[in-house]
Amino acid sequence: MIYLENTELKIAISEKGAELQNIYNKETQLEYLWDGDPAFWGKKSPVLFPIVGTLKNNQFAHNGENFQLSRHGFARDKQFKLTESSSTRVSLTLDADAETLAQYPFLFRFTIVYEIHKNKLNCTYQITNIDVKPLYFSVGAHPAFKVPLEVEFDFSQYYLEFSQPEIAGKWPITAEGLIDENPIPFFHSNNRINLSKELFYGDALVFKHLESSSIRLCNDQSKHGFLFSWSEFPYMGIWSAKDAPFVCIEPWCGIADSVLATGELREKEGMILLTPGQNTARTWSVELY
Repeated sequence: MIYLENTELKIAISEKGAELQNIYNKETQLEYLWDGDPAFWGKKSPVLFPIVGTLKNNQFAHNGENFQLSRHGFARDKQFKLTESSSTRVSLTLDADAETLAQYPFLFRFTIVYEIHKNKLNCTYQITNIDVKPLYFSVGAHPAFKVPLEVEFDFSQYYLEFSQPEIAGKWPITAEGLIDENPIPFFHSNNRINLSKELFYGDALVFKHLESSSIRLCNDQSKHGFLFSWSEFPYMGIWSAKDAPFVCIEPWCGIADSVLATGELREKEGMILLTPGQNTARTWSVELY
């Protein structure tokens, strides 16, 4: 286990999947990350790479070949290598290997940087194309936060407050995990989602191209919550397992295949193209109070 610590936060990270294990605020004496109870969902904050969501028939085509790749890709199950470490900043890196090449025929370097400053945790995904051909990929976050944060409150006393009024519709997810053809109305120039267990009985709330760049977890009876911010992630998922005491805030660069998807990787919605030697980065952050 890898730890980051300052006067306000203590963070734990596993080298498996470079997955967050704890986000503890020493001032509030609260743990903010879900505990991973497998009775509901055994993960805490999996990293989604090199795809986000489900592929049609769990496969894609590239240069005339077909490849099998499971939901959300393989990074969450791979062992990352510690490549930089200090008390407040750590880098973990995953390089392509024989196992990844069998599922995804690209040479890549994927580095995740976690850094803390005061009461804020930053997470940056850095992707480099170390191949001699173009690299197609996507990346996304899936952190699960405890709700309620304090035992005296109930899940339904919390709400999510977006930084801007929204008009976006919700994109339904089919039984096969694919995105349906058309969105259904959801936001109506408002910026609030009242949390309830029933809200997630039909799977995640999936949005495209929100106006907001941050979401605040609020409870009018408590001063404690968090501010989650992201940039350059055009898709957003909000999810909880059935009747579970957590909510996931999931900024994504990509999205599950549409029911109309062709299966060609180049044509998959949300894929990012890097030329040989090119790199890019995406960052999300959470302030805990």
